[in-house]
Amino acid sequence: MKKLLLLSMGCVALWGAAQQVTVVERTRLLQDVEGPAYHPVLNVDGSRLLFASGEQFGLKMYSYDDNVVTRVSDEAGAGIDAFWGGDGKAYYVTQERRQNNLVFRTGHCYDVAAQRSQVVLEAQHGAVRPMPATRGAALRGNASYVSGKSLGTAVTTQGSEVVLTVGSKERRFTPVDSDAGYLWASLSPDGQRVAFFAAGSGIVVMDLNGNVLAQLGNYEMPCWLNDDYLVAQNATDDGHQFTSSQIILLKADGTFRHELTRPTSMTMQPTCGGGKIVYTTIDGQLHQMKIQINP
Repeated sequence: MKKLLLLSMGCVALWGAAQQVTVVERTRLLQDVEGPAYHPVLNVDGSRLLFASGEQFGLKMYSYDDNVVTRVSDEAGAGIDAFWGGDGKAYYVTQERRQNNLVFRTGHCYDVAAQRSQVVLEAQHGAVRPMPATRGAALRGNASYVSGKSLGTAVTTQGSEVVLTVGSKERRFTPVDSDAGYLWASLSPDGQRVAFFAAGSGIVVMDLNGNVLAQLGNYEMPCWLNDDYLVAQNATDDGHQFTSSQIILLKADGTFRHELTRPTSMTMQPTCGGGKIVYTTIDGQLHQMKIQINP
């Protein structure tokens, strides 16, 4: 990625509603410690951060408690779709190219306490989709892995369907039209709503019965800050490369939008946890932000 000079990332308010948003903290993470870092993922309480690093997008983990970075995997692709399960473990998928140029993907689970990874889904040809859950995790593919008998509530996407598991029952919904499919499904902290991206429609919020509650606009990579607000990426491109990218705050009912960084900042890939917002830049600089929302 071409390195760009970052301009000021002060927030720009849109005063269409009563809320007032104040940035109370903005810091650079792991400066002069790590090289370019992408695809950050905070755990629920914001104490640990997964991120992709290196030319092969291997997986590393940063612990806020002891200020230590742990190398989880150097295998190709490990950091791209890594996620936290409801059991506190990290799940990730690696990939390798075999005969006839076929790509095979393998599922792994990293136990933070034991500091050890194990293969939980043997190599297979075809997509393997992450499925975070309130009690664990699943990896969905031609063959699948489930971390336990009950996942609680879990969600993923497959084509133009939201695949939702509640208890032992699986439900599939297509609440809005999207010829190019859905991505980035996630549960609200209270477990009662799902936010996802539908190509051509943008971010959609629905309930557990597939009813559309709000459509928030044509933004990407939604993540829940809390039960009332989400953070997302607002990017534009010319068909070949990004021309702008910023982090925005969205109210889950669609009534409020606020710019947290400027379009020229080229900030992207937001993640939330424990009141923190972490994101990266086009050249791989990790940043952290905390905000205060006043009614």
